[in-house]
Amino acid sequence: MQQINSLLFNEQKKEKNTLEELNDINKKIQVRTQLINTINAESKLLQKEVTKSEKEIDLLTKKLADLKASYADMIYKSYKSKSQQSRLMFVLSSNNFFQAYKRIAYMKQYSSFRKKQGNQIITQTAVAEKLKDSLLVLKQEKDQLVAVEKAQKKEVEADLKNKQTLISEIKQKENRYKKQLQKKIKEERKITAKIDKIIREEIAKANKKKNKTPTRKNEFVLSPEAKALASRFEQNKGKLPWPVKEGLIVRRFGNQPHPHFPGITINGTGVHFATSKESVAESIFNGTILNILVNAEGLKNVLVQHGNYITSYNNLETLYVTKGEKVTTGQAIGKIFTDKVSGKTTLIFVLFKNTTRLNPSSWILKR
Repeated sequence: MQQINSLLFNEQKKEKNTLEELNDINKKIQVRTQLINTINAESKLLQKEVTKSEKEIDLLTKKLADLKASYADMIYKSYKSKSQQSRLMFVLSSNNFFQAYKRIAYMKQYSSFRKKQGNQIITQTAVAEKLKDSLLVLKQEKDQLVAVEKAQKKEVEADLKNKQTLISEIKQKENRYKKQLQKKIKEERKITAKIDKIIREEIAKANKKKNKTPTRKNEFVLSPEAKALASRFEQNKGKLPWPVKEGLIVRRFGNQPHPHFPGITINGTGVHFATSKESVAESIFNGTILNILVNAEGLKNVLVQHGNYITSYNNLETLYVTKGEKVTTGQAIGKIFTDKVSGKTTLIFVLFKNTTRLNPSSWILKR
């Protein structure tokens, strides 16, 4: 929630974009709902612990009561027996030396047993008190969770009201927003086609230099070193670092129906990371800068080759690398552009195997 507030809502927007605001609020509601579900799950676990502790305390209390009753009875009988005859007379009245010895041993054992029972009562009392303290802490934790859950539910209600207001605004200007959205999707498709073409050209150039024909069209012919690099890349699937130090995924990979306009499909070619201002994009693995693309607005897209894998870092304003340069895992590639209108800093990260797009979320670490 802190990340969402700082990365999506902290910056003062120069112009209002209702669709973007609606997407941000949806993200906020989604994460807040996850938080509430997590609180509920934790609360249930705590309730189980509370119930378990209460049962243990009940059993311990009964056991302690029995122990105290037994001890009291023993003390009473001991006192009663003392009033009838002294210990000395008990020993002296023995028929022989062996019986006297056994009676002395019995009295010692009896005294030891009394002491042991007394210590057991003290120990069990301490255990019971500790369990009661633990139970109190568990109940306090649960009460705190319930309070947090109530607060989050109020926030969700406020967000939902805000969402309804934005949806009403969108409906009033639906045609206008649809046209804007379709234009944006068209532009994205053009960029995607351009990147695909450049990657095909780079593969062809690389293979021509080696004077080798690939087994399949649009695939790199790899040297032993490049094969080893690609193999290491594959071995790190699911463990590769994020291309940003701090970030939040705001758009996922794959075709997704638009949440507000039926019939419109959004094609997520990669993963969009919202990050903080002045953030840099970092290489997720060792590789070589394959190419650098520059769009009409002057924003850059860096392609890094890792054997027959390519990572794309799009929406950079300043570069720290050059074409053909070797890069290492975690090396800064360029500063990510911050939109002056929306105040957002977004990196578009795409992953290829040759010319096939892959889902980056399956390759990078889960956060």
